[in-house]
Amino acid sequence: MARKPKKPDFNFSGKWGKKDVVGWRKQPTIYLFRHAQTVFNKNHYFTGWLDSRLTPFGRVQAKVIARKLSNKEIDIAICTSLSRSRDTLAAVLKRHPECRAVFTDDRMLERSYGKLSGTSHAKYEREHSAGELHDIRRKYDYPPPGGESIRMVEKRVLPFIRDLIKYMKKNKVNVAISAHGNSMRPFRRYFEKLTKAQMMKLENPWDDYFEYKIK
Repeated sequence: MARKPKKPDFNFSGKWGKKDVVGWRKQPTIYLFRHAQTVFNKNHYFTGWLDSRLTPFGRVQAKVIARKLSNKEIDIAICTSLSRSRDTLAAVLKRHPECRAVFTDDRMLERSYGKLSGTSHAKYEREHSAGELHDIRRKYDYPPPGGESIRMVEKRVLPFIRDLIKYMKKNKVNVAISAHGNSMRPFRRYFEKLTKAQMMKLENPWDDYFEYKIK
């Protein structure tokens, strides 16, 4: 059993949207990426809102994302309160001195696994079944005890997207977002016009990014 990391305080307010950073981009662009590999990812534990640190390999992956984004222009960046999101973003921003602000918005936080947080997938499968493990991880409207379904995550991600688009259109800035695997599902669904079934089949990489133009 892995030791449960400390859970930080979260900020779902979205107040950063009132702090204008004015840019000049003709076509503002989002650069979305997942945090790099953590200790809990490596060992196949339900992480959720627990604060699991990057592995040595994860730090290498963060540098890969940074290299892939090195020729882009980033005006502001957004991360969550969890260290895996912040540390991956920090690696990216080492190559972007032009970035003028970093905001925290936990509406893009990972899905909460509630009472399952800190439990290994293997233990859960032994005590239940492979089918139940699949349903917990991949069904759209199937919350774990005391946790969130993807439907519930989508309910907080969509207002974030609306605020983000409004901000980018007003201020004409490019934005980097260091997110989490399950918050990226509804984000990608919105911009890529995916069905629920397609969204739930997504596998978000630890070492790449997605680019979306705001018209």
